Order: sequence, then structure tokens, then C-alpha cells
Amino acid sequence: MKTSDFNYELPKELIAQVPIKQRDMSRLLVLDKSSGKIEHKRFHDIIEYLNKGDTLVLNDTKVIPARIFGHRENIDETIEVLLVKDYGNDKWEVLAKPGRKLKIGTFIVFSDRLKAKVVDILEEGERVIEFKYNGIFNEILDEIGIMPLPPYITEKLEDKDRYQTVYSKISGSAAAPTAGLHFTKELLKQIEEKGVNVVYVTLHVGIGTFRPVKVENISEHKMHSEYYEISEETARIINETKKRGNKIICVGTTSCRTLESASNNDGTVRAEKRETDIFIYPGYKFKIVDHLITNFHLPESTLIMLVSALAGKDNIMNAYKEAVKEKYRFFSFGDAMYIN
Repeated sequence: MKTSDFNYELPKELIAQVPIKQRDMSRLLVLDKSSGKIEHKRFHDIIEYLNKGDTLVLNDTKVIPARIFGHRENIDETIEVLLVKDYGNDKWEVLAKPGRKLKIGTFIVFSDRLKAKVVDILEEGERVIEFKYNGIFNEILDEIGIMPLPPYITEKLEDKDRYQTVYSKISGSAAAPTAGLHFTKELLKQIEEKGVNVVYVTLHVGIGTFRPVKVENISEHKMHSEYYEISEETARIINETKKRGNKIICVGTTSCRTLESASNNDGTVRAEKRETDIFIYPGYKFKIVDHLITNFHLPESTLIMLVSALAGKDNIMNAYKEAVKEKYRFFSFGDAMYIN
């Protein structure tokens, strides 16, 4: 299967630049993966498709203000740094531009309380830096950092909380799990009151989410790795749901990748904490996930390949064509799709 098989025409004006006023009033395209039938709804209608005893799985990661600006020590020029992955012990993998001047041993000054030393250069040019700071790192980051919006969003974000889900909890992501942006606390309460289990996993979204697939043969693509956690309680509820014959509905490709990464061959899921570089594309057999709430993804991305694996490539490409025709809003701040 070729990367170009997952391309589609998208008018630039359909790329959502700002979030809509009310989260759950975004549009919802419902795709029946068996028949290919399409319905047009509003996001708050999602509750109609969730039944008592089903389990809704959300990713409670929290986006950090991961874009920071500094300069090389004693040199007056701007260096932009994007925090990608926390290695622990104040070391981070980062994307930097201009990066070529950042040799091992170079110091970057961000403020009078924060600087960093380049300690390694990775294969694709990413840097590993070690922070030195005076105070509490997360507080300094909140003061000087800005939200790492994807490159296709050029408008300024007025309210930075709109690039967080209402249930975000565990800091560590360089990007939001955007399918969750449509939920309100009220809608989640209504879903629970209907008898649906609402559980959380954590996967810290890396910047690789935005990277295009550069190889034509998709099986040759190397996925970035991301850290995830599944608690004993969440695993128990999911396994009991599967045993009863109820459905597992994932919110977003990150929740989906988490469950499938921790799946056993008998259709159960493990409680664990580790890294995953799972790449899901057509031909993959899902062990845990039955249905998926997701956004509309970039052409030729690993995410459009994942949803094609669940719903069928022809169904997805037809649904995207319909969404363009109906002028749905695309990508991070755009509308949603439910694969039923």
C-alpha cells in the first residue's frame, strides 16, 4: 500500500484556525464502518451511539507550553525550541531552529532563571538538552512558554485552555489529543448517567504526530515512540466490558494506539507503563477497540492510515470527500467523526 493512496484534496479555507465557541456544538460525521453509510450530526449527539455497559476511553494527558525562545550564550539571535520528549533528570529531546548551530556543549539562555546545555544530537537532527534553572521548572515554563500549536494553525489562540481537553490532568504532551476537545464536563456527566463507563489512559503526544510519511511504501515508515500508562482499574473495566460483549469506544487515535499497544492475543488489555511506536495501517486486526471518535486528519498521515485500518480505506476516503463537500472544518480545531 502506498502513501499516495491516502491523499485527498483539501481547500485551505477548511483548515480550522480557531476553536468554535461551544465545544460540543462542532459537527459530527457518523460513519458506519460496515455499510459505509454517512450521517451528519452535532457532537453532543454522540450520546445516542453510546449504550449502557459500554466503555468510553479518554486520554488525560495535558499539553505543556512547550515552545520556548532563547539565544546562544553571548550571541544575540533567536533560537526557537520545542520540547518533544521528557527523558527525566531535566533532559529533554527537542526540535530547535536554527538547529545547525547548536553543537554539543552549546548553552542556550531562555531567561535569567532558565538555560540549557546541548548534550546530544540525534539521527534526524533533534537535540537532547539538559536544563539548568533557578526555581520550579514547570512554573518557569508556564511563565515563558507558549502553546505548541500545529504549523497549519496561523491564528493566535486567545484562550490557551481551548487547546486542552476539559479532563486534561497529567502534563507531558507536545500536542493535544484533539478528538477530546469536543467534550464538555456536562456531556461527560450525561454519558456517565446513561450507564456508560468513562475511563482514562495517558499517552503523551509527541511532535511526530505532525510529521508526514516520507516513504512511498507505508510499511517502511518508522514511527516515533510515545510514553503511555494504563492503570489496573482502567484495564479491569475494559476487560470486563469486552467479556460482557459491550463495546470499547476510544476518544482519539492516541487512546486507540494505547489500548492496542497493551493488548493481548486473547482480546484483553494489560495495565502497564511503557513506550509505544505501534503503527496501525490497513491490514491491522484490532484486538480491543470497537469504535472511534476522531477528528479529520492530514492527507498521507499515519493518522488517516489508522482510521482507514478501522473503517476501511474506501469508506474513509469517501467520508473525507463528503466532509469536504459539506464544508466540515478540518484538523485540530475542526469537526469530529465517529466510526461506528
